[in-house]
Amino acid sequence: MLCYPVSPKDEEYVLVNNKCQCVTVTSKFVPSEENPDEEILVRNIRIMVPLKARENISDPLSPLRTTFVYRMSELCKNCEPMEIELGGEIHQVQQGNSCDEPQTCYTYDRNECYSSPVPLLYHGEVRHVPAALTPESCFAQ
Repeated sequence: MLCYPVSPKDEEYVLVNNKCQCVTVTSKFVPSEENPDEEILVRNIRIMVPLKARENISDPLSPLRTTFVYRMSELCKNCEPMEIELGGEIHQVQQGNSCDEPQTCYTYDRNECYSSPVPLLYHGEVRHVPAALTPESCFAQ
């Protein structure tokens, strides 16, 4: 789980920032209402529903998506490999399970290139050539 402060002076930390599913989970300690001398951990989950998202993001002609499913266990899984030492040997491990399964993406990941075949008439012959799709961001509120 990637954990970093929202800003240098802030006590709120980002736990999850999933651009593929447009979800941000943050946490911070706040004074308890029952006992102001104690602090309690508060988590905030921000979900932005991408407008005009397609069922198949690589196919601009696919129907609009109407169902969005968010599972905290999938959002919070950490698939980044790390090295640990066991018995004098270095091993690569990852904290998440089911990391080989593809992630459901509701919007374009700006770090990936998406393309779709487009018919092109060339010397009287129709050829299907890959054309890059313009990524759309998640729309805030």
